[in-house]
Amino acid sequence: MPELTRRRVLGAAAALAAAAGAQTVAVARAADTGHHGGPEAFDEVYRGRRITGRAAGGGGHHHEHGAGYAVFIDGVELHVMQNADGSWISVVSHYDPVPTPRAAARAAVVELQGAPLVPLGMPMPQQ
Repeated sequence: MPELTRRRVLGAAAALAAAAGAQTVAVARAADTGHHGGPEAFDEVYRGRRITGRAAGGGGHHHEHGAGYAVFIDGVELHVMQNADGSWISVVSHYDPVPTPRAAARAAVVELQGAPLVPLGMPMPQQ
């Protein structure tokens, strides 16, 4: 059996602390994502706009980029996408990643400044 030295004890303690820290982060992230490995559903009024988010049924484009998650502002779908690092973006605030779909909806509401959200593929209303 190798001799027990202070260096070995400190090395083992550091390894255990690192493993415990990684486990704590993994548990915290799992708690943030809801029951099925995705973000939690939400339904709230933010700055006078109703924002909702929930798991999207079926496949299609949402399953591809939005991790099977749909976000709506006043009943109109806001296209969201999850980045490889776990952050989220939307078509309204594409260059400002946020940690959750709820945060993406809130950022879009702020950016819209009261303007209605126009669904993707719809022509812009004439002024």
